[in-house]
Amino acid sequence: MSIQGLIEEKLAAAIALEHLEVINESGNHNVPPGSESHFKVVLVSTDFDGLRLIARHRQVNQVLKDELAGPVHALAIHTYTPEEWRQKHGTAPMSPPCLGGSSAQGGNGSGSA
Repeated sequence: MSIQGLIEEKLAAAIALEHLEVINESGNHNVPPGSESHFKVVLVSTDFDGLRLIARHRQVNQVLKDELAGPVHALAIHTYTPEEWRQKHGTAPMSPPCLGGSSAQGGNGSGSA
């Protein structure tokens, strides 16, 4: 599994997410092509309600401690509560994090039967 996929999987398993983006920014740095060493994560969760920014970042860092001790050199973390996200980005509905599956596995991709 790719480092990006592992990050997505671990965050989705550990935090009740309403929105997740994991962006590989390695190509913006002086690393070999195809590297997975620099990432940005954007997370929206009610788990962040009442938490200061440092506590939110600590939570993410704890989930990804193995990756940060190994292959991941840099991680930009952007955490929001659902209300903070709506204030910043408006009322467009958020897409839930992908938990795998495909139309080849019998799903229709819409999240409903």
